Amino acid sequence: MKKRKNSRRSVMSKSKRKVVVIGWDAADWKIIFPLIEAGYMPTLAKFLKEGVWGKLATLDPPMSPMLWTSIATGKRADKHGILGFLEPTPDGQAIRPVNSTSRKVKAIWNILHQQGYQSNVVGWWPSHPAEPINGVMVSNFYQQFKGKYGDPWPLPKGTVYPQRLEEEMENLRVHAGEMTEAHVLPFVPTAVEVDYEKDKRLYSVSKILAHCTSIHAAATHLMEHEPWDFTAIYYDAIDHFCHGFMKFHPPQLPGVPDDLFQRYKQVVTSGYIYHDMMLERLLELAGDDATVMIISDHGFHSDHLRPRKLPKEPAAPAHEHSPFGIFAMKGPGIKKNEQIFGASLLDITPTLLTLYDLPLGDDMEGRPLLQCFEEAKVPATIPSWEEVEGDCGMHSEDVQEDTWAAQEAMQQLIELGYVEAPDDDKQEAIRKTVNESQYYLAKTHIHAGRHDDAIPILETLFATDPDQTRYGLTLCSSYLAKKMGKKGKQIIDQLRNNEDVSEDYLDYMEGNLLLSSNRPRMALELLRKAQKNAPEFAEVHVQVGKALNMRQLWEEAAEAFKTSLSLDNDSPIAHHGLAITYLRRGRYEEAVNELLHALELMHFFPPAHYHLGEALVLMEHYEEAAQAFQMAASMAPGMTRAYRWLVNIYEEKIPDAAKAAHYRTIINERIKGVITIVSGLPRSGTSMMMQMLHRGGMEALTDELRQPDNNNPKGYYEYEPVKRLGKDNSWLHEAEDKVVKIIGPLLYNLPAEYEYKIVFMERDMSELLRSQQIMLGKTSHAEANAYPATLAAAFEKQLQQAKDWIKRQSNVEALFVPYAEVIAHPEEQAENINAFLGNALNVKEMALSVDPDLYRNKAVKS
Repeated sequence: MKKRKNSRRSVMSKSKRKVVVIGWDAADWKIIFPLIEAGYMPTLAKFLKEGVWGKLATLDPPMSPMLWTSIATGKRADKHGILGFLEPTPDGQAIRPVNSTSRKVKAIWNILHQQGYQSNVVGWWPSHPAEPINGVMVSNFYQQFKGKYGDPWPLPKGTVYPQRLEEEMENLRVHAGEMTEAHVLPFVPTAVEVDYEKDKRLYSVSKILAHCTSIHAAATHLMEHEPWDFTAIYYDAIDHFCHGFMKFHPPQLPGVPDDLFQRYKQVVTSGYIYHDMMLERLLELAGDDATVMIISDHGFHSDHLRPRKLPKEPAAPAHEHSPFGIFAMKGPGIKKNEQIFGASLLDITPTLLTLYDLPLGDDMEGRPLLQCFEEAKVPATIPSWEEVEGDCGMHSEDVQEDTWAAQEAMQQLIELGYVEAPDDDKQEAIRKTVNESQYYLAKTHIHAGRHDDAIPILETLFATDPDQTRYGLTLCSSYLAKKMGKKGKQIIDQLRNNEDVSEDYLDYMEGNLLLSSNRPRMALELLRKAQKNAPEFAEVHVQVGKALNMRQLWEEAAEAFKTSLSLDNDSPIAHHGLAITYLRRGRYEEAVNELLHALELMHFFPPAHYHLGEALVLMEHYEEAAQAFQMAASMAPGMTRAYRWLVNIYEEKIPDAAKAAHYRTIINERIKGVITIVSGLPRSGTSMMMQMLHRGGMEALTDELRQPDNNNPKGYYEYEPVKRLGKDNSWLHEAEDKVVKIIGPLLYNLPAEYEYKIVFMERDMSELLRSQQIMLGKTSHAEANAYPATLAAAFEKQLQQAKDWIKRQSNVEALFVPYAEVIAHPEEQAENINAFLGNALNVKEMALSVDPDLYRNKAVKS
């Protein structure tokens, strides 16, 4: 935490824009649009016509305190420091609801504070104790009440800043006891028939409504009576209504009693309607000259995806969240009646900075949503707002909180199911809290693709607490991502002894491990089993589709992806997989539609942009294809194939010498392509593998100096300079994006600046030596099986040294292929090899190139 220094007004030019951010926790378009069509949310309907809207991708884990802090900072939880709902107190003797002092970076209101803007922040989670910003902050403890209506209800210390407003704000709060029939009946029309002693749900409605109304009263009062440039308001009512009553939302779920369904079926929709009514007042107070943004941190499953049963774990209700929230914005200079795509929670703060013409921090992980603006903008950047000195309205970690308020906030989290009741053993409660925050930190790393950071955390957690199966399953998923199949299999085997883990889910996980190990046939057996036993699990159909795509069974794969999308149409991976099946079958327009749908859901998806470019080229839409390849390359700068397509387009399709030269320069100077190598010992099947890859569609680097003979009637596929690799590797650039044969003992000489994919052939040593001796003309020795033991030992040592070298190289990925298996099962092995090399080869042609009759030196079995 930086020390506060004397306030210093920025010299940056100030925008006159006023901005309001309205947070509706868990709001979801799936519920909103039907309500708009039915005329129940007229204010939001008008808002969307006057501005832009789209889906807002959440982060993982979908825990509200973490997400709303990411929204306010543009950074993930590992940077901003809020890791869940609870945290140990500074003295390490107890736990408390997560505190605003634990945030390690500036929020948008702190940045605006330094630039001289005034902000009103109401109810943001977490914001207690309130920060001393330029403006007013009302913390997320404000609406909490204790006891019955009429009992003393003091405002918790640290709830309101500045203190001059404490009494004024205290009187605006609403207690659940103030909720009359007129307030509750729109939510529960039969409320008068409810037995309050037996059914506590009605009180829950009153409590949520009172909390929401308190926040709204505070926000509208401040907008009307206090000066402001920026207002941020957080409403948690939709999330609370959904957690409490989504089980009663139409259509009626199996097992939900008819009487309860009829009584509570409109609570959720009434909650949305109430928010639309509040929105009308907020817009009136904001005025037409303000920019207003409405967002949610995630959605909420409201259809067949509603989980029937929640796992026994802390924060289990988060499993009810869906991965896409809402984004809508209108105001001066904002486009009208237009949908935007690819927005993420991390994009909100960069967009707000752009609205104020302030620079972005290079350390922010999102990007401004420039597609929202009528006029093109090119935001400036600075290294980090954390380096901008001066008072920023943050306070030090030693600020004390109100103990009672912490207890009340804790009780609400317990009632909602977000946290377990604290253990009587304080140290055990602290240990659980720390472990949980570490687990969320690991999940944050995983969502950002940083599995190397997540794995050590998860290994420690699982070793310490092996009964927490989610630790093991999450660790297994990271092993899978890093292609650490053996370690992943060990975790799965360990979990198969745990009755709390579904056998079907473990089959699914093991199938995924086999896919990552390029074993699509073996994977498919387990995935089909899981698919049969858990047909409602959308993700298993996606993985079945992936396995079928790897086997080039396009029609079967398409059916699997369609089944997945029928269960969950918001899966970008399923849309992408289905697009590939269309692309490979020549149905290019359908492929483009699916790819665009995938990119609507997840903009940062380089393979989808690449395949979109490929489909557009085949449709002869070259300008649009170039844009897609440029996007893919900008997101994945090492994607050589995208740059090669750009060179091809600008050299042959829409000639532009300057652009072609530009992209060729990038390839030549900045990008080292992938070199595919076939390796192994001499006579281990390397020539056969070269033949397979060449016939499958891969260009082979060979000079054909060594002609076919009786030992290799189909050719040797050798390249003479390979022999001098130890002295001269200047030719290696010629092998980029091609396949070249390099025997195992020469692999050590490969320079580090390239990426290598090695298909390493393995063969029975006696067969290999027999074949070598026959090739050397020592037929009598071969027929007598007279092989020098020292030679066999030397070769075994060379093999092990080569394998050890491969393991040590971060730029090398290898697939070990048994020669005998290729002969016996050519199509299966061709599928495995094709999967390893990117799934772009013709598997049938690869398999047809294998001639079993050339397996002439089989081992003699004793």
